[in-house]
Amino acid sequence: MSGIGSIMEAGVPSARSRALAVLRVRSRALAVALLPAALAVVLVAARATGRLAGGPWATVTLVVCAVAALVLLLGGVFAAVVLRASPAVTPTVPLSEAAAPDLYRLVRDLADRMDVPAPSAIALTPDCDSWLEDRTHAAHRRGGIAGGPQSVSGAAPVLVIGSPFLWWMRVAELRAVLAPVVAGTGPSAHPDIADARGFVRGLDAAVDVGSRRGLGWIGAPARLLLRLCRTDAAEMERGVAAAASDRAQGVDYGLRIVAQEQVGLAYAGWDRLLTRVALPAWRMGRWPAHLDAGVVSALTELSRRDRLAEGFTSRLGERPACDLLEQPGVIDEATSLLAARLFHGGPAEAGPDWSPVEWTAYPEEVVDRKWRTEAARLHTALDALAGPAGLPAGPSGTTGTTGTTGTTGMGGTGGTGGPTASAGSVSPAGAGSGAPAASAAPAAAAAASGSPVPSGPSGTAGSATIEAADAARPALDGFAGPTLERVLGCLTGAAGEGALGEALAGRLSADLAREERAAGTTGGAGKARGADAVPLFPLQPPRSGRDLLADHVTAMVCCAAVDSAGAAPGMDWLDGPVLLVGGDRRSDLAPRVLCLVEDGDPEPLRDWLSALGVRTEKPVRLV
Repeated sequence: MSGIGSIMEAGVPSARSRALAVLRVRSRALAVALLPAALAVVLVAARATGRLAGGPWATVTLVVCAVAALVLLLGGVFAAVVLRASPAVTPTVPLSEAAAPDLYRLVRDLADRMDVPAPSAIALTPDCDSWLEDRTHAAHRRGGIAGGPQSVSGAAPVLVIGSPFLWWMRVAELRAVLAPVVAGTGPSAHPDIADARGFVRGLDAAVDVGSRRGLGWIGAPARLLLRLCRTDAAEMERGVAAAASDRAQGVDYGLRIVAQEQVGLAYAGWDRLLTRVALPAWRMGRWPAHLDAGVVSALTELSRRDRLAEGFTSRLGERPACDLLEQPGVIDEATSLLAARLFHGGPAEAGPDWSPVEWTAYPEEVVDRKWRTEAARLHTALDALAGPAGLPAGPSGTTGTTGTTGTTGMGGTGGTGGPTASAGSVSPAGAGSGAPAASAAPAAAAAASGSPVPSGPSGTAGSATIEAADAARPALDGFAGPTLERVLGCLTGAAGEGALGEALAGRLSADLAREERAAGTTGGAGKARGADAVPLFPLQPPRSGRDLLADHVTAMVCCAAVDSAGAAPGMDWLDGPVLLVGGDRRSDLAPRVLCLVEDGDPEPLRDWLSALGVRTEKPVRLV
């Protein structure tokens, strides 16, 4: 083997010419930095030979020499930063040869067949992609980021493989997919291409260094050089990819076409598994310990539902690529923890507040806990909004507020022993009292802003308050506290701008943000968290207040169904937490909840609850 391989395949000449164009940018930058020094040498030599005697030339020579010295100093600092700055390295799970001897043997066989250098090491990433990554920079060795043969100067790049591929693909499919990736080690070993790549990575690292205090000036020239060589660098990478693809055409080309379909399917199933199943667990402080094994179940379920995927399940009888690992369960757990770190910002290590969860325990330890936590948060928000409102007294002199001091989540009585009314509802005024009923909507807004409740000229509630109060559903005795009836009564007719639903959605958003900040502060005080506790690749944009309200109402409904109608929490591999009634999934709840949250109409949801036998007046168990 030549160690570089033939560079006559299509794409390499183009890649080499583009690499030389990138290096010319570096040469021009060096020439610009040396230009003042060259001019200073000329002036000094002319002065020494008497050709520029007298006049202002002495001052000009002195100024040019000072400028040249300054430019050389700054240029030297900039060059040192570009050479020594640590390029970005993708967080991966290293895979030693002892942990996967069969996989290393497969990769080396591919390299031998294509006459290219074998990758120096293999690593796994929790993503549906594979690539080569150079880890020979000296800064990586100094920082302990890389070690072993892959960190030696001139070593071949590291092969990074998406872990979902190992569990979903068969051995032959993985071999076909990896062939063009491994073939990229040939062009990567070309000196000009490797030099150009190192220069671009150094500039990228220098831009990051420019964000540090005292080195801000480095960012501007680094970004300028990156812009000047951006087009040539991109074309160089396209040429390298074309050369690798051309070289890999003779290795399992027909099977590669079929395997590419599995790549798209794996991506779809992996995305659904992370966003619908893993994300709720991460938010509860738990991380599924076997995401890669779960993707097989998710994709099997997807192939069962999707007619386009029919026949894919027959592949499951063939040898899976994860059999190439000595301990697939251990590797799966490590990549699952890394996935939580990358996509959610979780700690880098497991701990008391960040523990793994098995799939068999997921419904009880994640789904049920998630529902009851959200139900508790919903009632806490109702208590906070109703408490400062100062709802008018009922016939027995009790207030319409569900006091947090008088109740502990199971309903309670007012300070005088009478039953408290539902939060957000209105107690009927006593005969001859002359006190109109007050709405919880403006009171909720006032509670959120800290302003007093708007009132009319005589100190009673204004007309808008009275209209909102008339739209509220009267509370029934005994429905205070964590009951579904309380939630239905609060949200009935409470849709629209400025109503209780909007205030409740805002309160939930604020409470959830406060909890997340507190969790981040607590986690930061303990073990180190990945990427400063910020996910590198957030899975979902922030949820709106209405979405949060709908989620919390759904959780309250599910808790009531579990406690009073014999339902059970469950998990769907593609949709995450689900409600099971008689062992069957009920997927018709969401539109009824949206009808209540967005339109203030509870009737569709009440009909659904009645058909299921859910007792809305029964207190639910909270966490």
